[in-house]
Amino acid sequence: MSKNYPYKSDTQWWKRPWTSVSGLQRTLLLFVVLPLLLLTALGIRFGLGQASQFQEQRLKNDLELIGRAISIPVGAALGENDQEAIELALGSVFVLGEVYGASVFDVDGTRIAAAGITESDLSRTSIPERIVTTGEGQEAYSRVAGRDLFSHFLPLFDHTGQIKGLIQITRRASDFGRALDQLTIIAWLVWSLLGLTIISAVMLGHYGGVGRHVDKLLAHMQRVAAGDHSHRAAPDGPSEVASLANGLNSMLDSIEQAQRELEAHRQAETALLARLKDNEKMVAIGGMARGIAHELGAPLSVIDGRARRLQKTEGLDARQQRQLEGIRSQVWRLTRTVKQLLDYCRPAATQHRNIAPTLLLEGVAESIRPEVEAADKQMRIELPQHIPSLYADAGRLELALLNLARNALQAARSQISINLTEEPQMLVICIDDDGDGLPEGPVEQLLEPFYTTKSPGEGTGLGLAIVQAVAEEHQGELVLGKSPFGGCRACLRLPIPPAEHTQDTPQPPENLTHVAD
Repeated sequence: MSKNYPYKSDTQWWKRPWTSVSGLQRTLLLFVVLPLLLLTALGIRFGLGQASQFQEQRLKNDLELIGRAISIPVGAALGENDQEAIELALGSVFVLGEVYGASVFDVDGTRIAAAGITESDLSRTSIPERIVTTGEGQEAYSRVAGRDLFSHFLPLFDHTGQIKGLIQITRRASDFGRALDQLTIIAWLVWSLLGLTIISAVMLGHYGGVGRHVDKLLAHMQRVAAGDHSHRAAPDGPSEVASLANGLNSMLDSIEQAQRELEAHRQAETALLARLKDNEKMVAIGGMARGIAHELGAPLSVIDGRARRLQKTEGLDARQQRQLEGIRSQVWRLTRTVKQLLDYCRPAATQHRNIAPTLLLEGVAESIRPEVEAADKQMRIELPQHIPSLYADAGRLELALLNLARNALQAARSQISINLTEEPQMLVICIDDDGDGLPEGPVEQLLEPFYTTKSPGEGTGLGLAIVQAVAEEHQGELVLGKSPFGGCRACLRLPIPPAEHTQDTPQPPENLTHVAD
């Protein structure tokens, strides 16, 4: 029982929900696109980290440069205790860059001057001590006035090179993150666009290169599942899909071949069963015929003999002679029926030998000539020269031809015709009449035993059945059709034997006489 699976081809895959994405597309997204996006995300994350470090270092370097730029004038002013010069130098830092505050401390951490927001006192920290000890700048994060600041400290030297104090340059800690926020947003937007581009490229590439061909293949399979077993898939698309289409076609061809073979076996089995049934029927008829021949043969001979002797008795009038002749006619009809049953049911123990077809037909014509003359009809015979011999049973062939000739004589209006022709590997013996032709209905029905179109008492329906049996015994066939004379044409087609069967000299048929229906 075939199942129909609904399928609808939709070339606009982006209009379908995720659940309608094919398994191959989900596999590509899971094992190709997703790892690629994760790798790019990790790369962006690492790049942003490096950029953050670079940006932070750049801003610190900017503060250091600003600090170094004003440290010389501030140091000189500090050595001269010029407070006004110090404040003027501190105010200039706001012009040089994004500075949040600047202040000057002595070596003990006490603030001397300030501009903007800075630490008010460093005496409690270790920064002054580290600067005095190392003579190098220091960095620190602190919270001043509710704000997170980043400070860069540089030592201040006098003209003798002695550290006289230190300078603090500050900026808000949020400046470091704010500078990177825009870059982060741009990077992830680019990553998102890249991801959408990759997904679209994979989906479109899959559909254009594989998906649409798979959809066509599924449509072909659906058509086959719907019952169109003669349909075949077109091997389009990539080699893998084309191989699947070829495999499907091969499978369908194999199934179709198997179905044909199964049907042939089924028909052969049906024919064998029919033949077995016919054989069983013929066995039963044969047993009945032998019983009839045994039980009726002797009494019929006695009845015919006594009637014949009574006909020779003197003093019988014409009426008595007609009654005795009627008795003998009925006895002859019963005898004919018994002989036909025996001819049809007789075991096919044939004796094949080389025979001359022309001599066989001449013998048949001579046997039936008295009946032709008694019926006041004509008989034409056409026998060509140089006809190859037949390897057959002369008695069985003569029986078959006599049946055909007598059937034609009974159906003819004025004439019958017997002719012999040669075809490739076949000899064809045709007997024509100018009667009414074949009756309506299947021709095969005429070959069935006991089927007759004649009036009751005129035939047993075994004549053509006997001819058919003889034809099968000789690997030939009986063909019934329309005659050129308007009646029926019965052709007995017999195979020409191989050369090894035609080396002996053809023998004339025996002079056999049979009665036929």
